[in-house]
Amino acid sequence: MSQLLRKPNRSELSPGVTIVHEVTTENSPLKYIGFKVVDLASGARYSEELSKIECCIVVLTGRINFTDKEVAFENIGTRDSVFEQIPTDSVYVSNNRYFEVEAVSQARVVLCYSPSEKQLPTRLIKATDNMIENRGKFNNKRLVHNILPDSDPSANRLLVVEVYTNSGNWSSYPPHKHDRDNLPEESFLEETYYHEMNPRQGFVFQRVYTDDRALDETMTVENSDVVLVPAGYHPVGVPDGYTSYYLNVMAGPTRIWKFHNDPDHEWILKR
Repeated sequence: MSQLLRKPNRSELSPGVTIVHEVTTENSPLKYIGFKVVDLASGARYSEELSKIECCIVVLTGRINFTDKEVAFENIGTRDSVFEQIPTDSVYVSNNRYFEVEAVSQARVVLCYSPSEKQLPTRLIKATDNMIENRGKFNNKRLVHNILPDSDPSANRLLVVEVYTNSGNWSSYPPHKHDRDNLPEESFLEETYYHEMNPRQGFVFQRVYTDDRALDETMTVENSDVVLVPAGYHPVGVPDGYTSYYLNVMAGPTRIWKFHNDPDHEWILKR
């Protein structure tokens, strides 16, 4: 049984509110990241009182209203499927705050958490705020929506990004890692991948491995699965005929993304 691959484990929290995934520092090897996927029926409400953690609420699909009792954002969210391949709205909420989301339509929201001490303003991250990038060449092409990059100072630890990888391509490739606190060459960041496939019956392969192979897992990842990356390289391969989507959350002691390529495979960048 893989320690890094999490299958959906649906549980009804209240009428219309279903927890699909819940990754915590208590039930995982991660120390800097918590992760929750919540399905909301139209009109359903979900609330939390944050302690010493910050949260980025990504409106994966559907529309929601948000309030933290001081500010409110209405009818946020932009898409009914992630495979519309357009950015979505998100909300950053700092530590020691209450928040509530209400589904305007059927919605799936992802809650990304990390430890936090310094309180920052609640902020709507509009879809139009996302920086869009096309990365890679040959069979290493992907489309990136930067929701909360390290260039954005409005979070203490969290980094959030979503990535689309086309049929027959590789992503997070060549294999790279960020598991050493060795700046400016490399930063220590844990990571999670929330995956979806189009068509839904598809799958991808993801390998997570360290230089000494003390950690070395290759996983068949299906729709709505989560992969944990506490350390190591973590490439993703997409079979012919399917499109891959994943939402990445990263966090660590320093909020900067500096990665190290696997030297055995770095040569492909020079083609």
